Amino acid sequence: MITLSGIEKHYQMGDQTVHALQGIDLHIARNEFVAFIGASGSGKSTMMNIVGCLDRPSAGRYQLNGRDVAMMDSDELALVRNAEIGFIFQSFHLLPRASALDNVAQPLIYRGIAPKERKRMAAEALAHVGLGDRVHHRPNELSGGQRQRVAIARALVGKPAILLADEPTGNLDSATSRDILALIEELHRNGQTVVIVTHEPDIAQQCHRIVRLQDGRVVSDLPTARGS
Repeated sequence: MITLSGIEKHYQMGDQTVHALQGIDLHIARNEFVAFIGASGSGKSTMMNIVGCLDRPSAGRYQLNGRDVAMMDSDELALVRNAEIGFIFQSFHLLPRASALDNVAQPLIYRGIAPKERKRMAAEALAHVGLGDRVHHRPNELSGGQRQRVAIARALVGKPAILLADEPTGNLDSATSRDILALIEELHRNGQTVVIVTHEPDIAQQCHRIVRLQDGRVVSDLPTARGS
């Protein structure tokens, strides 16, 4: 599903070149449950941006479902992000004045899906994450855990091939974090490919495989006890 070959990413900061990724080779198969872990500056967020087609590598090759991402123009990349990749962010990124239903339906607008069908699909996604009775609530009327569930429903509503979660429990208390991770694990058991970006070892251990990054390189790639 995801194959990175010799991926490099360089940034120019004044007269200094920052080597964010240096020769990454990685394969993630369908229905894997993978964590990218590393300290700040290790390259894990850059990796997520490239895997999520939010950024292009400086060198190397990225194949997503057999397609060479480098050959896609901006419009094609936008379609891939909308149709094949679901994003969950630490800060939720919900529209503050929109209901949970409208937030979840938002990605479907860009697919040209009719309003009635959008609402049906969004309501189904909210019910799937346990918020069937909160469809008309706005973000400020929901707890942090409920807002993250809305974000998960929004990521899933278009039935993407890959779910990318960037520090999905970073703004949540311990009990709520466990609930959100349990929900993500349930999605994986139901066939979803999941990649979590985290700096927390206990979160990474909930996944089935840990890819550890340091200074822009993969320093280890091992199964966890749950994945072995």
